[in-house]
Amino acid sequence: MKIVAIRAYIKYLKLTKPYTIAYSTFSDVQLVFLEIELANGIVGVGSASPAEEVVGENPAQTLVSLQTDFVQKLVGRDIRHFQKIIFESQQYFGYLPGTLAAIDLALHDAFCQYLSIPVVDFYGRKIEALPTSVTIGIKSVEDTLIEAKEYLEAGFTTLKVKTGLDWHEDIERIVALRKSFGNAITIRVDANQGYDIDTLLKWLEHTQSLAIELVEQPVAVGEEKSLYQTLDYASGIAADESLKDANYAIKFAAEPKRFGIFNIKLMKCGGLLPALEIAQIAKNAGISLFWGCNDESIASITAALHLAYACPNTKYLDLDGSFDLAEDLVTGGFEVKKGLMYLNEKSGFGLSLLKL
Repeated sequence: MKIVAIRAYIKYLKLTKPYTIAYSTFSDVQLVFLEIELANGIVGVGSASPAEEVVGENPAQTLVSLQTDFVQKLVGRDIRHFQKIIFESQQYFGYLPGTLAAIDLALHDAFCQYLSIPVVDFYGRKIEALPTSVTIGIKSVEDTLIEAKEYLEAGFTTLKVKTGLDWHEDIERIVALRKSFGNAITIRVDANQGYDIDTLLKWLEHTQSLAIELVEQPVAVGEEKSLYQTLDYASGIAADESLKDANYAIKFAAEPKRFGIFNIKLMKCGGLLPALEIAQIAKNAGISLFWGCNDESIASITAALHLAYACPNTKYLDLDGSFDLAEDLVTGGFEVKKGLMYLNEKSGFGLSLLKL
């Protein structure tokens, strides 16, 4: 089945509410979309939301890449060769993960629609449903408790709390959450590189009794060695910004391990095939998977969920990136019931594309 048309465009989308992390505050997002149309009318949809501060690529650059002759010349190619096309794209673009993710996702969606199966079944489903965490940005104790209560009322019980500006205030917020909601919530923490190793040690000492499930990327990229040199364990420490591709996965999987958990984001590694490489390295090293996201469309969140459920070592989801969008260009993909994420069982990613 031939590719007959390719369309790339960018969309500026407001968030329903701004949020703050250790190094920035966000109130809107630019998302890039790619449509790959087949001769039988099937349209595969990919989307990209690269974080420039992490990967060095921004959405405007992604759009330029997707409008190059290289991409347009994919018209006429056979969708059954989609993995070869992804490989060629990786060779051509190098490390431009937003560009590569959009291509990879659109091709997967089109190909599995062509086969009339969900993407998760193409790779072999291992998991039916897991809870996703929902994110609370850096804010006052009072506002943290208000937002947590709203999430619990909506059925979510796993909270990811952003920290990293002031470790004393970070502890106050987590103490208040545990005191207010007890064991009704699971607490994860994402420091976004906000601690040095001495601060992390103090933070860990003061939070031992608070039953924190995991701590994501507590130290800066490049300082990973300090984790195994100082800590007696790394099982509850997750790599995020440090883990960009399979080469980093190999490095961090080697003994002594820096991290016991790998956070995989399609917008860091460049799509499903690179994510699968990381996942397989982690599996063989006994490392759990934690699937994360940026502010993203339902399109790319759904793609991550499909691959997450095809990996037996997936343990954690943090796929809330589409929840705070004021609008999106697709619907479908998944449903959330009492905080658990379920795929909709339709072919490809199970998306419906809305008209601009």
